[in-house]
Amino acid sequence: MRLEQFLSERRSSLIDSWFDEILKTYPADTQNFLKNKNRFSNPVGQTIAEGIEKIFDALLGEADAEATNSFLDDIIRVRAVQDFTPSQAVSFILLLKDSLLKELKKHSQGDIPYEELLEFDSRIDRLTLSCFDIFVKCREKLYDIKANELRNMTFRILQRANALGEDREEKPGPASDSDDNNNKRGNS
Repeated sequence: MRLEQFLSERRSSLIDSWFDEILKTYPADTQNFLKNKNRFSNPVGQTIAEGIEKIFDALLGEADAEATNSFLDDIIRVRAVQDFTPSQAVSFILLLKDSLLKELKKHSQGDIPYEELLEFDSRIDRLTLSCFDIFVKCREKLYDIKANELRNMTFRILQRANALGEDREEKPGPASDSDDNNNKRGNS
């Protein structure tokens, strides 16, 4: 049996297993929430589920890098803003290997050529590197947004401080009025 045929026949089972493995990277209460793949009540779960299906199909069809990266980007954007380390954020792609091995143990008699397994493994590794590049770009964007927001906030604070300072200079306060009155009395 060829690997592509095995993957095609076991597509649904592999994707479900991969999705379950990805959910295990989240806390228990989040896992239960993410299992719901409804676009409206759980867009994150839907993004992950749709994304891994497209990635799996791209691995089978050897889709071009640009198309595959767009599928990866959807998932990485979600994981980049969550409390994952870089390795945890991109590890979801490697979990496909675990799912594949489990499926091979259950349903293969060892008749899949080793070279095909190595090639598929290499494709997953290349996707992992792409995931890391995407993750770094997402984090850079987040840091840029945070830096710009901090810069804008600081600028607004300085503007307010300057506006308050200008108001104080323009309006004579009670202390300066009494000083002027005292000076006038002393001169009379």
